[in-house]
This record gives sequence, C-alpha cells and structure tokens, in this order.
Amino acid sequence: MRNTFGVAVAALLISSASFAQKDELKTLKKLYGRDKLSDKDMTEYKSTVAKAESFLSSANEDDRTYINFYKSMAPILELQRKMTGDPAQNTAAIAQELTPAKINELAASLNSVLEYEKKTGKKVYTKDIEETVKSFSPLLLNYAIQLGSNKRGAEASSLLYSLYTLDKTNQDNLYYAASYAVNSNDYDTALKYYDELKALKYSGETTLYYAQNVASGKEESFPTKADRDRFVSLKTHSMPRDEKVPSKRGEIYKNIALILLQKNQVEEAKAAFVEAKQANPDDVSLMISEADLYVKLKDYDTYTKLVNQILQKNPKDAVLVYNLGVISLEANQLAEAEKHLTRAIELDPKMGNAYLNLAAIKLKPDEALVKEMNALGTSAKENKRYDELKKQRTAMFQSAMPILEKAHEIEPANQDVIANLMSVYNFLEMTDKYKALKAKRQQ
Repeated sequence: MRNTFGVAVAALLISSASFAQKDELKTLKKLYGRDKLSDKDMTEYKSTVAKAESFLSSANEDDRTYINFYKSMAPILELQRKMTGDPAQNTAAIAQELTPAKINELAASLNSVLEYEKKTGKKVYTKDIEETVKSFSPLLLNYAIQLGSNKRGAEASSLLYSLYTLDKTNQDNLYYAASYAVNSNDYDTALKYYDELKALKYSGETTLYYAQNVASGKEESFPTKADRDRFVSLKTHSMPRDEKVPSKRGEIYKNIALILLQKNQVEEAKAAFVEAKQANPDDVSLMISEADLYVKLKDYDTYTKLVNQILQKNPKDAVLVYNLGVISLEANQLAEAEKHLTRAIELDPKMGNAYLNLAAIKLKPDEALVKEMNALGTSAKENKRYDELKKQRTAMFQSAMPILEKAHEIEPANQDVIANLMSVYNFLEMTDKYKALKAKRQQ
C-alpha cells in the first residue's frame, strides 16, 4: 500500500508540474505574439521564462524546444523595443543586448526549433524565425565588423559563424569568420572553418555591378546586373561598370597550408595544395599560393617550376605577373622579380605598385653599401673606396628616381611612394623637389 501511495503522489506531482509548464508556455506564446511588448509585458515575459526553465528537466522534447526558444528570443524582443531610425543607436543597442555569447545561444536555439519543426511537420515558428534572421542579419553583420575594428576579432569570428549557421546559403559569413579567426591567432578555429569552406567548394567568385547616380554624382552598387541596367535605362544612372571579384580558393588553401605549416605538418600542407589543384585545375590563384608556400619552405627549385607553369597558363595577366614579381622579391630572387615587374608594367602601365616594387629592387643594395661605408676608416685607400661606394649609391638613387616619379604620377596619394621619393630627392640633394613634396604631404 505504501509503495502504491508513493507512486500515486509522484504521478500527481509530475502531472501538476506538467500543467504549470503548459500555463507558462501559453503565457509566453501570447506575449511573444504581440507586435511590441510594453515594459510590463517584458518583465512578465522574462519572469515566465525563468519559471518555465525550472521545468526543463521534466519537459518533453516539444516543450523543451520552445522553452529554450522563448528564452533565447528575449534579447531580440528587448532589442526590438529599442530600435530607432538611427543606425548608430541601433548598433549600440545590439552591443548592449546581444553579446556574441547570446547570439551563439540564439543561433543554436533557432536552429533547434527549425530542425524540430521540420521533423514534426508543424511549422509554428519557422516562418517567424526566417523573417527574424533576414531582418537582423544586416545589423549583426555591422556589429561583427565593428567588433573586428575594435580588435575583438575572436568575438567577430564567433558572431559571423553564428550568422552562417542561421543562414547557410550565405557562405561569405563563414569565410569572414575564418578570416577573423586567423587575425586573432585562433588557428584551430580558422582551420575548422576553412575545412568547411573547402568541403562546400566555396570560391567567393562573383561580379559586382555599379553605376553612377546622375543626381548625386556618386557611384552605387546593385545586387544584380538586371537591377543596374534597369536604372540605367531609366536615365537615373549612367556609366555602368562591372567588377570581377576573383576566386578566394587560393587564399583559403594557402591559409590551410600555412596553418598546417605552423603545426609542423609540412607534408599535409603540400598535400592540401595537391588536393586543391585536383579539384580546381584551372584556378590560377591556387597555383600562386602554392608557389608562395614553396618560397616559405625555401624550395626555390619547385617555386621556379610552378612559376613557369603559371606563366604558361596566363602570360598576359598583369595582376598575375605582378604577384609573381612580389613573390620573387620576397624570395630575394631579384633578377626574377625585376623581370616579372617590368613585364607587369608593360601589360598595365598604370600599375602603381609594380613601379614601387621595381624601385625597391633598384634600392635593395643600399643597406649593404651604407654598412660598408660606415665601416671604412680614413686611410687614402679607404677614402677612395668610400668615394666609389658613394658613386654607386648616387647611380642607384638616380635609377630609382624616374620609376618612383612615375609611381607618384599614377598614385599621388600613395604614402609609401611619397616617402621613398622624398628619400631619393633628399639623398640627391634635390632640395626644391624635396621641399615641394614634403609640403604637399603635410597638406
């Protein structure tokens, strides 16, 4: 009898808890369904969530899913009450209400509801969740960018990954989550995200569409070519142009390889590029990144072999040839670098950075010359050597000057060009030109 009584009491307690739990869920559903919650509503919502949470251990899957949903949506409901027409105020409100940790919790909860409703076939909140994600994603993206700008890259990475899990059609968020992880030196997380991008065969390659607003004179972007062309046909916009965004596969595989190198997994790093090229045999960016890897490994024979393969594929691609010049310069292969940079300028005479790097090659011996000059004594023989070295420096600076002047003509605001050109003028005692450039720089 005692055992039977005990079971009956336990059943009664569970039943009572179940009824209470259903009451809390009804209240939460009613409050959640309102267009905007008052202060009183919000207080009731939060207290009801707290009560409902106490029943989680005994809740069934249905109730547990929706209790967690209502809990995770509390910051969103609070945020909706604070939204204004001022983007700055909205960003501040997001920072206050939605920490990266809360956004991660929100993403997990919303995905749980979507999966549960897909499984059960009853779409209670699926549409609402999709609309919420669509509405808040741009704001959260801006918040992630702000976190990154404030040197909080790890949080930005976490937030962007949460956005990706909420909308897996937007793989750009996963790419930028990986990039922020790299910038934060969280290489294990970055490798995880890059591996996912690799599995998705993500390239990021696209075309951007621009046209100039006739009224404002400012260039504006459009989501599609059709949208842009429609405005051009209406005469509200003119000067349409397309901008190709190149494939990011090379960068992704390069970063995978570099992370593996840091982990002393050299063979795995090499294999990453072999696998990448098998999957993407015509992606030149992969080949450039692979060449860069062998530069870092100081395997210049393999590097040279890869460079020749790349040039066979794209001998007239100015950007490609320029990149090869930069890699050669980093590898201290100066003759090779000069050849590629000179060729890049032939293909694109307006490539300012090619001139700057070409000048850097001309000025490369300066450090060694100065070191030798400073080590000389005052004997007749050493004075003669000093004069010889000074003539070499003069000739070297004179050879670099027209190259830097051309770079300055192309990119007058480039501070690296200005600094180098000022140094050349100063050494050659071209005082008027030096002062003029210095005055221009200070404006």
